[in-house]
Amino acid sequence: MKNLFQHLRDLFNREPGADDYQGDLEGYEEYEEYDDEEEEMFDAGNQPQRFTALDIGTAFAKAMIVEVRGDHAEVLGVGRHPQSYAHMADGIVTDIPGVIANCNEALLKAEQAAGGVIAPSAVIGIAGELVKGSSTTVSKQRAQPTKQITAEELEQLITAAQERLLKNSKERIAAETGYGNIDVRLTNAAVISVRIDGQLVTNPIGFRGRHFALTLFSAFAPLTQLGAIETVAQGLDLTLVTIVAEPYALARCLSSNASADSGAIFIDVGGGTTDIALVRQGGIEETRVFALGGRAFTRRISTSKGIPMKEAERLKIDYSNGELSSNAQDELQAILAPECQTWMDSVELLIEELSKGELLPPAIYIVGGGSALIDLHQRLESFPWTERLPFSRQPIIRAVQPEMVSSILDSEGFLNSGQDITPMALAYQAVELNNENNVLERALDRVINAMHI
Repeated sequence: MKNLFQHLRDLFNREPGADDYQGDLEGYEEYEEYDDEEEEMFDAGNQPQRFTALDIGTAFAKAMIVEVRGDHAEVLGVGRHPQSYAHMADGIVTDIPGVIANCNEALLKAEQAAGGVIAPSAVIGIAGELVKGSSTTVSKQRAQPTKQITAEELEQLITAAQERLLKNSKERIAAETGYGNIDVRLTNAAVISVRIDGQLVTNPIGFRGRHFALTLFSAFAPLTQLGAIETVAQGLDLTLVTIVAEPYALARCLSSNASADSGAIFIDVGGGTTDIALVRQGGIEETRVFALGGRAFTRRISTSKGIPMKEAERLKIDYSNGELSSNAQDELQAILAPECQTWMDSVELLIEELSKGELLPPAIYIVGGGSALIDLHQRLESFPWTERLPFSRQPIIRAVQPEMVSSILDSEGFLNSGQDITPMALAYQAVELNNENNVLERALDRVINAMHI
């Protein structure tokens, strides 16, 4: 799903009369024509497209330049630069000029690593507790089941689902902030499944049936956060192609490598937040975020030992790598234990919310720079999952490494740790943008344009 910027371009370039339906299979033909026009606009001549994937993290700004070829992307260069403690808080930009400066340093490093290649088209991630992602299922009982399903019917169903998700997101953000009139905007949406009389279909146009059901996922974020990211992109002279909710990006990217049948739970431990995404049967269902990441563990060490944050960060890294003496390792383990327990309690609570009482997939993948802390893996491994949550068996716990992401190729060996997974997931969004070409995605885009969200 392309964001607002791409939708506007679609509107300006669309031929007059493209919105008129002519009924039944003529609606299908219209979508085919529209697909051809857009494919030509976005991927003229099927030439490789270059993008910058920018992860504006709490601890690091990470830039990745990729070249998209078909269903994969080749990494051309990578750059990282630390963020100041005053520039980001819990995944949210708090100092725009400071973040622009840090991202510029990361971008320059990526361009240098790519041999001077510049990729102005940018995919940028957004995170934070107020980024809300969820799914809903809507259905209708058709009065004339022998009549073919039209594009108009499909859009009506998508509209009903999108309106429900928008309302729910506004209510959740209002409840958490205490403000009932915060403007929110859509960041991502995807049709997860469509069923006709219980049968799963990939394109409902032309089918007949009585029961027509659709499941839609959407992620929303406050306009303030989105505006800050747009300003950062402008400050970097980047053309913003899309802003992507990072839990959504991770789930879309990594679920293609996980089992499509059983699904998985993805946990991204960043510098300021931990993101959790639930994927069932190949489709993302829900995301949750809580404000506890790598910096909280660094702060605990700093406070307990009375040392500066930078020194505490170095100590935490040495501890994670097992480079301290036995006594020092034990001391830090004891210092970090309360924070690790709080983190595990939060993970349990949010996974319970995500499950909605239904059976959970037996696989948990952990990513992100903060996931290098071995204590978190130990907590996940030792947790009594089947006793406390609806798992049929003890889930496997696996740390995702760059080589496990098959759709992003790294022939030069730029990527070497879990902190590279999020920018890889953002790069994968560029791959998806270049390959969007089906009726469901076209219908979804048209609904979003009409709703102005």
